[in-house]
Amino acid sequence: MHDLIIRDAKVIDGTGRAAFAADVGISNQKIVEIGSISSRSTREINAAGRYLMPGWIDIHTHYDGQALWDPYLSPSGWHGVTTAIMGNCGVGFAPLRSEQREWAIELMEGVEDIPGAVLREGVPFTWEDFPGYLNALDNLPHAMDIGTQVPHAAVRVYVMGERGRRREKATPEDLASMKLVVKEALQAGALGFSSSRAMVHRSSKGESVPSLDVSGDEYCAIAQGLAEAGKGVIQMISDFADLEAEFGIMKDAARASGRPFSFTLLEQGQYPDRWRDILKRVEAAQADGLNMRAQVSCRPIGLMLGLQCSMSPFMYAKAYLDLAHLELPERVQALRQASVKAAILADQPKPETLRLQRLTLAHERHFPLHEQFTYEPKPNESVAALAQAEGRDPREFMYDYMLRHEGKQLFYFPLHNYEHGDLESVRTMMTHPFTLLGLGDGGAHNGYICDSSFPTFLITHWARDRQRGDRLRLEDLVRAQTYNNANALGLGDRGLIAVGMKADLNIVDFEGLRLTMPEQVSDLPGGGRRFIQRSEGYDYTLVSGAVVYEQGQATGAMPGRLIRGAQSLSL
Repeated sequence: MHDLIIRDAKVIDGTGRAAFAADVGISNQKIVEIGSISSRSTREINAAGRYLMPGWIDIHTHYDGQALWDPYLSPSGWHGVTTAIMGNCGVGFAPLRSEQREWAIELMEGVEDIPGAVLREGVPFTWEDFPGYLNALDNLPHAMDIGTQVPHAAVRVYVMGERGRRREKATPEDLASMKLVVKEALQAGALGFSSSRAMVHRSSKGESVPSLDVSGDEYCAIAQGLAEAGKGVIQMISDFADLEAEFGIMKDAARASGRPFSFTLLEQGQYPDRWRDILKRVEAAQADGLNMRAQVSCRPIGLMLGLQCSMSPFMYAKAYLDLAHLELPERVQALRQASVKAAILADQPKPETLRLQRLTLAHERHFPLHEQFTYEPKPNESVAALAQAEGRDPREFMYDYMLRHEGKQLFYFPLHNYEHGDLESVRTMMTHPFTLLGLGDGGAHNGYICDSSFPTFLITHWARDRQRGDRLRLEDLVRAQTYNNANALGLGDRGLIAVGMKADLNIVDFEGLRLTMPEQVSDLPGGGRRFIQRSEGYDYTLVSGAVVYEQGQATGAMPGRLIRGAQSLSL
C-alpha cells in the first residue's frame, strides 16, 4: 500500500536517457517503485500525457532574507523548484554582530536590489553566529527544501570589524579566526562558502563588498577550513579583469580546499570572448585534478526598464527625476503632458552618467516585452528598429511606448550573454561538460530582474520553442537542472527518479507550459514591491512526496526542510 502512485507518466528520470512510460510509487517521502505497479495507494494521480520529472534544483538564489518570511519562496516555487540554495555571491545575514546588522542590510540592498526597508521589517536577527541563523531557518515551515552557504563578506566583518569592512589586509590571527568560523558553519550544516570579487557589488551607500580585492592567502586560509571539515563547496563571482590573476586565486583556493569549486560565467560586452578562454582554463584545471565548474544561465542576464522599475529609460534626465517620486498613475498623467515630454527629451545625458547612458540609450538593445516574448529577440524587434520603421527618433518612440498599459509597459535589456544578438554563446556554455545551470537569482533584484523563471524557460525555449538555432534534447536539459546540480552540491538523495530517492517531482503539461508576463506586486514586508513571473503548465509539484502545488495553486503543505550538509541516498 503506497502513499501515492503516479500513473501512466512519461518519465524523464534525470539521467539523460530517453523518456519512458511508467507508474511511480511513493511511500515515506521516497520513490519506492517504478514500472507497472499493480498495488494500491492512498492517493493516485493520473499523469497520462504528462511528463514526470525530478524537481528543479536551483543552486543560485538569494532568499537569505525571504526564507524567513515566505514559506513558498516565490517565484521559484511557481516554476517547479523543489530545492533552493542561497548564500551566494558572498553576501548574507550571518554571522553578524548586532552592530553590523544595518551594514549587512545596506550591502544586500545594494548588491541584490532588495529594499532595505523590507529587510529591516522582515529579518528578525535572532542570531549572531551562523549556526544560530541555520536554527532560525530550521524552525520555520517551508514548502520546498532550502540550503545555504556561509558568505565571505559577513565572515570577514564578523571577525575583523571595521577593518574588514574597509578591506584592510587580514592578519594571521584574522585568517585563523575566519577559517574557524567557516569550519564551524560547515559543521553546523552550511553547504559551502561563497565570495564576491565583482566591482559592481556595492552597498546602497556605494561601499564595495569587503572581499573585492582580498589576497589569495585569505582564500587559501578559508579553504583550509573546508579541507579540515572535509565537506562543503566554494562559490565565487569575479569580473575577471585580470584573468590570469583571478583564475589563479580560484585555482589555489580549489586546490587548498580539495572541494568542488564553481563561479559565475557570463558573456560580457567589454570582454566578449573571454568566457571561451575561461572555459579552456576550466578544462585544464579539470585535467589537473581540480573540480572546477562554471555556473551559467540559460538566457541573457536581462534588465527590465520601465516606470515601475528601479531603472527608467529616462532616469538620466533631471526633468524626469523631478517626477520620479510620484506614484505611477500621477507620474503617467504628468508624463503625458506635452511640455513635460518636451523637457525630458531636451534633457541631454551628462558625461558623468556614462553607465546610465549605456543602459538607457542603447535602443538597439531595448526590446518591448509582450506576451509572446522569446528572450531571444531579433534585431528588427528592438526600439531602434521599430522607431526607424516609423521614421521617428528612438527616444521619442520609447517615451510614447513606455506609457502604454497605463505606464506598465516594460522593456527588456539583455545586459550579458547577448553580444551577438542571439543565444548561440549561451548554448555553447550550457552544453559544455564543466558547466552548471544557475544564476536565476531568485529573491533578488526585485526592481529590474526577474530571472527565477529560468527552469521553466530552460525547457520551453530550448526543447520546444526555439526558432533561431538548434534546440536541445529535453532529457539533457532536465539532467542539467536536476541531477547535475544535485551532484555538484553533494545532494545524493535527489535529482533523479530512482528507487530510494527523495520524491521531489514535477508533473508537467509540456505542450501547455508557458511563462506569463512579469508583473509588479506589493507583497514584501512593509508593502515592499517586487517583480514576479508566473507559469502555467505545472500540474503538480511534489516535495518529499507531498503535493505542494496543484494546477499552479499552493496546497498549504509544508514538507520542506533545511538541508544541513551533503546528503546521501538511503535505501
